[in-house]
Amino acid sequence: MTTRDVGSSAPGFRAAADTGDGPGPGVAPQSFADVLVSDLLVSPTLVAGATGTLREVSNVAVMAVPDIGPWLRTGQLLITTSAVLGRLVEPIDAFLARLDRRGVSGLAVRLDDPSATLPAEMSDAADELGLPVVVVADLYSQAHPLSGALAESSAWQVDAVFEADRLRRVLVDVVMAGGGFAELAVAVHGELGGAVLITTPDGRQLCRAGSESELNRLASSAALDSTGRVRTDSTEGGLGLHRLGDEFIAVSAISANGIDHGRLVHFSTGHPLRSEDLYLVEQAAAVCALVVARELVVSSVEEKHRANFVRDLLLGRGGEHEHVVAHAKTFGWDLDRPVVVVVIEPDPVGEDEPSMPRMPLVERQARAFTSAVAGRDTGAAVTALATETVILMGVGTDTMNLVHELVATVRGAGGGGRRAFGVGVSRPTDSVDGIPALYGQARTALKVGRQITGAWAVTHFDDLGVYRLLSLVDDDRELESFAQETLRELTADTSEAQDMRRTLEVLLATNINIAETARQLHFHYNTLRYRVVKLEKMLGSFTDHPELRLDLSLALKIMAMRGINS
Repeated sequence: MTTRDVGSSAPGFRAAADTGDGPGPGVAPQSFADVLVSDLLVSPTLVAGATGTLREVSNVAVMAVPDIGPWLRTGQLLITTSAVLGRLVEPIDAFLARLDRRGVSGLAVRLDDPSATLPAEMSDAADELGLPVVVVADLYSQAHPLSGALAESSAWQVDAVFEADRLRRVLVDVVMAGGGFAELAVAVHGELGGAVLITTPDGRQLCRAGSESELNRLASSAALDSTGRVRTDSTEGGLGLHRLGDEFIAVSAISANGIDHGRLVHFSTGHPLRSEDLYLVEQAAAVCALVVARELVVSSVEEKHRANFVRDLLLGRGGEHEHVVAHAKTFGWDLDRPVVVVVIEPDPVGEDEPSMPRMPLVERQARAFTSAVAGRDTGAAVTALATETVILMGVGTDTMNLVHELVATVRGAGGGGRRAFGVGVSRPTDSVDGIPALYGQARTALKVGRQITGAWAVTHFDDLGVYRLLSLVDDDRELESFAQETLRELTADTSEAQDMRRTLEVLLATNINIAETARQLHFHYNTLRYRVVKLEKMLGSFTDHPELRLDLSLALKIMAMRGINS
């Protein structure tokens, strides 16, 4: 917005130029107590939150509408009426808590009924928060230099409400006509201009609308990462208004049934976005939530049928091959071809609590993989089960490359703080009768790959080698006992033991080729010969006994698989 000259005020409460992005003039920082003795407020009486009178006031705004969120600022003195507070949807104590979280300095209220008082719960909440609340005879002194700017801010809010109502009507008509996200994005662009994106909660684009020039500018802006994902994990792409050089972005959450389902993003290079623009984007996002709610009703039933069908397949209860193939086609899946089973499971690590409730993690990951697979294998089946996502996809010459592509797409550039997951891939099968065995292979690859590699493991069953056999031993104590009895001192959790285990590992891998082992480990030939002598004193003459070398190799793999002293 343009800077407003609000002049100078009476001593003790100096006006300052406002360089914010919405209504509300800036003032030279003052304590709330100083504001009370200035001539801005008309007959102020402190009624609650007395412990917060030292809060700093740096801007003033009139709350003319209940939905004040877009106009809240840190250090703000908020002036309103009891009639506006009476139209709040949320409880008054929750409203005051929201003001406190946003850094609002205090609240001034004009009682529309002079004989009325503020509700007790409002006073109690203000006292608990230390948020000063005063009762005033009028919104502000009409003679004060700030009065013009405050009247303007109030008018802007009211105008924004009427404009938002008109926008809602336009968008609701689109939804009532059967339109989805794509049609809504086009409609929002038609009303607001710029470029419009609708994304998942983690920023993956679902649809977009706008002029070619604006979309090209958006694609190259700092708002998106290298994969085209909106940076929802950073300040630039978080909720609210943001400036990126000479570009502006407004981001609002699309939430339905209290769950975060995505983002509506408005990008502009033509003019600065203000609080009023964010308000309009938030209202448009509320209409987008109607589409989510409508689709959830339909998809929940369909997803239940899909999950039951896949679960039966994995348990070998799908029925005859022809029946399974025909049933799969009703879901758009092609199982009449060689397929592999891919299992994706979230890694068992902690996750930061999101700012708002989100759909279950496995469902989010399943949706992400559905989107990623769609452009690569249109006949693949992607289903969210209780704790994992299962994909039945066609076999190609580069199946593992495709799996790594999918993981990179879902994971995003560097992970972006999103929850890690492991992936297991089976061998192929030509018949649906083989799917249960493939599922077991994928589960084994996932489990063992995670044990060996750790987070973000992507493992094919054929790459497990002897680990496949070791994974069949359920008694961890027996495996650990074998490793300790075979490797002896080398099982110690010391840097020296780890170093000697590495030497032994390379020796076994090169079939006791001293020269090659020395080259790989960057040791002098004589140094390595000394180490071989030392190892044989600890472990026995493994250079002369192939059976002992096999035992040592298995013991090293057990330590790697079980994460012993790794």
